[in-house]
Amino acid sequence: MINRITLENGVRIICEKIPHVRSVSVGIWVGAGSRNEKKEINGISHFIEHMLFKGTKKRSAKEIAESIDSIGGQINAFTGKECTCYYTKTLDTHIDIAIDVLADMFFNSVFSAKDIDIERKVVLEEISMYEDSPEDLVHDYLSETVWENDAIGMPILGTYESLHNIERDTIVKYISEHYLPENTVIAVAGNFDDNVLIDIVKKNFGSWYSDRKPVKQFEKAEFKVNNKIKQKDIEQVHICLGFEGIEHGNDDLYSLLALNNVFGGGMSSRLFQKIREERGLVYSIYSYPSSYCNAGLFTIYAGMNPEHKDTFFKLVMEEIEILIKHGISEEELAKSKEQLKGSYILGLESTSSRMNSLGKSELMLGKVYTPEEVLKKIDAVNNEKVREIIEKVFQMNKMSIAVVGNINQNIDLSKYI
Repeated sequence: MINRITLENGVRIICEKIPHVRSVSVGIWVGAGSRNEKKEINGISHFIEHMLFKGTKKRSAKEIAESIDSIGGQINAFTGKECTCYYTKTLDTHIDIAIDVLADMFFNSVFSAKDIDIERKVVLEEISMYEDSPEDLVHDYLSETVWENDAIGMPILGTYESLHNIERDTIVKYISEHYLPENTVIAVAGNFDDNVLIDIVKKNFGSWYSDRKPVKQFEKAEFKVNNKIKQKDIEQVHICLGFEGIEHGNDDLYSLLALNNVFGGGMSSRLFQKIREERGLVYSIYSYPSSYCNAGLFTIYAGMNPEHKDTFFKLVMEEIEILIKHGISEEELAKSKEQLKGSYILGLESTSSRMNSLGKSELMLGKVYTPEEVLKKIDAVNNEKVREIIEKVFQMNKMSIAVVGNINQNIDLSKYI
């Protein structure tokens, strides 16, 4: 059963008790990601995520790690375009230690100038590592391409230039603007005593108040038809094609997910079978939807030898045109829905993935669907809805492209259609 409690200061607690397990996952979710940033300090949300592990007024960085290591637990964090999450997974008997450590990091981090300089070097190395991974890089380039001049298109890690603008004052100011009680969700999944949990959370978060209010919801991000080519002297060329997708919270997303399974979502999909298995033109090919507040993206990715790119484009366009003309069969849809339900239910067997689902839904949508409600939404997908999604997403005149590889000429997609 899922419980939702709001403290007097606005902090939301969303928790699901799973009595048959011995673990508990706790996450502190904050509505602050790269989409909240200005270009000059792009990457600050991710930088703060790193800094919270560098030491507090009562624990060094080593002691933070040891506090969780010594009880056989895990502690980590991640930053996205619209949120940051700090989380632990421990035995149910250690939930008090987990929340105490997370709260200490959250409220008492020191942000010393020395640590900031050290961590800046670490993140710069992370960016360099990313630059050396063209398969990862091309997806970021696609976001920059379709959402040019909008914060949603900026990289989560930031840039070499923007990271040098981040100092202690910048960090403290950003936290004061975004790390607010009403902008924070504490998500818990696993085995716990309800009363004990609420007491621990109130003790650590109940006296936190701020005069500030969270900024209003994001404006709709305008999808732009564009192309970006990054010339890199590498063996393969990495290509992302992008269409405007479905925003977070829209039930049409279930239809798009069902369609994606058939089109390019796995090894049995049309793109994989036609282009990799039958023709051997690529090593990797897949498609996936991304959803955000008032914005969505549908991406087709492939990596190949540059000499195969013309054939690749021709075959992908053919598959899209077949999809537009004929849709998918009832049999394909039925299999895809079972696949969606199976992967969703299997994912629920992990307390950490359940915590992720609870926290993200509560933070982004202000509501959480039960597993029964999600399965019902998947079951409601029919071929009529899939056809509507095909028509909505696969607009051949609204297609963008990002490329990383050893090519130096612009790509005109219209000649392949």
